[in-house]
Amino acid sequence: MLLTDYFRSAPDLTWDIALQCGVRHGTIRLPEDDEFDVTSLTHLRAVTERFQSHGITPLIVEPLPNELHDHIKSGDEKRDECIDKFITLMKNLHEVGITTVCFNFMAHYGWTRTAHDLPERGGAKVTGFSLNDFQPDDFTLTHEQMWDNFTYFVKAAVPYAEKYNIQLALHPDDPPLPTLGGVARIFTSLDAIQQGIHTVESPNLGVTFCQACYRLMGERLEDAIPALADKIFFIHFRNVCGNKTCFRETFHDNGEIDMAAAMRLYLENGVDVPIRVDHVPTLAGEAIGNAGYDVLGRLFAIGYMKGIIEAAEGGR
Repeated sequence: MLLTDYFRSAPDLTWDIALQCGVRHGTIRLPEDDEFDVTSLTHLRAVTERFQSHGITPLIVEPLPNELHDHIKSGDEKRDECIDKFITLMKNLHEVGITTVCFNFMAHYGWTRTAHDLPERGGAKVTGFSLNDFQPDDFTLTHEQMWDNFTYFVKAAVPYAEKYNIQLALHPDDPPLPTLGGVARIFTSLDAIQQGIHTVESPNLGVTFCQACYRLMGERLEDAIPALADKIFFIHFRNVCGNKTCFRETFHDNGEIDMAAAMRLYLENGVDVPIRVDHVPTLAGEAIGNAGYDVLGRLFAIGYMKGIIEAAEGGR
């Protein structure tokens, strides 16, 4: 496995923590301000060179920039313009050596939590979701519209992903509910994921395997990992307690997933790809600044994951 961590584009403590934990490769979020042109190779190169000057090699962009993706997922009047910009971005990603884009197809609501300060072990704070606490608005999209929008996107983008050798890694819906308010969610089961990544047959269309999402779907990792093994481009190593309508994040060693067994499953099925920890607790002494992605929780999570990887790889 190739260790990465999740970084915003401006240097902060997460860069230092990851480097001190031995992480040398980055899953990066591109700038989201008016000064950054998502189609500019010069702007992109400036971001990647900033990482490289700190000793981090960017490999993955996550997410597909929302200024493009939001219009693509909703299928609005800016969709074609945004797809064209994404094609240009893929060309530029190839130029700077970035190989993968982690994208999702959660329209309007995206990654959704109803709480950000639930108590975990020792008073650490974690995120969680309860359908009873979710407050929808009036936006609507049907399952048919969502599937049409997804199909339109991958048919337009995948030929260029192949041309520029970019892996498109589909993340499942989080939470994996059939709807949030009036907005359909289409990637909420293993079968639906399989349908999505075979909408266009391509070696460049696969998945980000966010293992806690599959757990919350009700899927067995013992089934899902082998079924998707040759299409897993990237792993989110994450643990959770609960079910799709009511759950909370956990420390990586304190949830319902046997993390060591999951790692063995990846390796036994030939999955050797970039991996990162996901949704870490906020620890004592920290304010909740970026829930799930605060700094200190990475210390435990990365170290725990490294130990599991070394043990699993050593036992092969």
